[in-house]
Amino acid sequence: MSTAASTPRRTRWGAKLNSVDYMREAVLFEGRHSRAQFTRFWLLLVLASVIATAGVVADSTATVIGAMIVAPLMRPIQGTMLSTVLGDHRNLVRSVTTMVAGAAAAVAVGFIIGLAVIQPVTAATNSQVAGRVSPGVIDLLAALATGVVGSIALLRSDISDTLPGVAIAISLVPPLTVVGLTLESGAYAQALGALLLFVTNVAAILATGSVVMAIYGFANVRIEMAEDKEAERRRRARAYLTMVVLLLVVAVPLSYSTVNSIETSSRMGRITTFVNDATAGTRWDLVSITQREGGRIHVIVKGEPPLPDMGRVYARMKDAGLDTSLIDIELVPTYTFDATHTAAPVG
Repeated sequence: MSTAASTPRRTRWGAKLNSVDYMREAVLFEGRHSRAQFTRFWLLLVLASVIATAGVVADSTATVIGAMIVAPLMRPIQGTMLSTVLGDHRNLVRSVTTMVAGAAAAVAVGFIIGLAVIQPVTAATNSQVAGRVSPGVIDLLAALATGVVGSIALLRSDISDTLPGVAIAISLVPPLTVVGLTLESGAYAQALGALLLFVTNVAAILATGSVVMAIYGFANVRIEMAEDKEAERRRRARAYLTMVVLLLVVAVPLSYSTVNSIETSSRMGRITTFVNDATAGTRWDLVSITQREGGRIHVIVKGEPPLPDMGRVYARMKDAGLDTSLIDIELVPTYTFDATHTAAPVG
C-alpha cells in the first residue's frame, strides 16, 4: 500500500485508532511497563483470592464483595476480547494464558486454605457456596448485561466510574475459590457447578464485548487498515463463530441446571406441604428442607413428644409419585425448662 493511499485512510480512522491505543493500554499486558503490570496483576489476584476464600469460609457477603472489587481478572478477559476483535494473535495468546493461569491460581488458593478449615465447606453448610454451585440461565442473562456495561465502560472514559459496580456484578474470583474449597471438601459436583459459573461469566464478557465493539465500529479498524481485507474478514468471522459456539456450549448445561433447579424446587414444595399437613394441630414444626448430594432431600422437624405419624407422610408422598427413598425426615424432640419445673428426657 502506498503512503499516499494510506494517509487518507489513517486520517479517516485516526480517532478510532487513538481509542484503540487507549483500550490496549487499559487491558493488554504490553509495552515497557508490562513487567510492572504483570506484578500488579499477580499481587492483586493472590490477595483477592485470599480475601474471597476467607469471605466464603466465614459466610461473609461483605468480605466477598471486597474481593470482587480487588480482583484483576477482568483485565485479561477483556484483553482476550480486544485481541480477538483486533486480530492481535500475540496478545490473544498472552491474555488467554494469563486468564487461565490466574483462574488456576485462584482455585489453588481456595484449595490450600480449605486444608486449614476443619469442617467441609459445601453448599449444605455455607450460603456463599450454595449461591455459586447451581448456576442457571438467569445467571447467563445477568452476565451478558454486566458484560455490556463493562465493555461500554472500557470504550467510554466518561462512564468508567461504573467499573467497581461491574466488578461486583460479574462474579469471577469467588466462584474459583469455591471450586478450590469444594474440591478439597470432596464435593466434586459442586466444584463443577462453580466452575461453570465462572466460565459463563467469561463467555458473556467475550461475547458482549465483541458485539459492543462491532456496534461502535472498532471491529472494522483492522480490516480497513489491512492489505487483504477479505482474509481479515474471514479471520474475524472465525473469531465470532468461536464465541457463539462458546456461548452455546455454556447455555446447554445452564439450561439443564435451570430445569433441574425448577424440578427440585417443585419437589421440595410438595414435600413441605405433606409435612405441614401431618404436623398441623401438633407441637411440631418444619424447620428446614435442603437438597444434599445425590439429589437427597433432608427435612428437619422439631417439636415436643408425642411424635407425629411420619409413616402416613411417607405413604402420602409415595402415592403422589415422589421417590421416598431419596427423602430423609429428621425428627428433633425439644424440651422446655424453667426455674420452677424441670422435665426429664423421654426414653
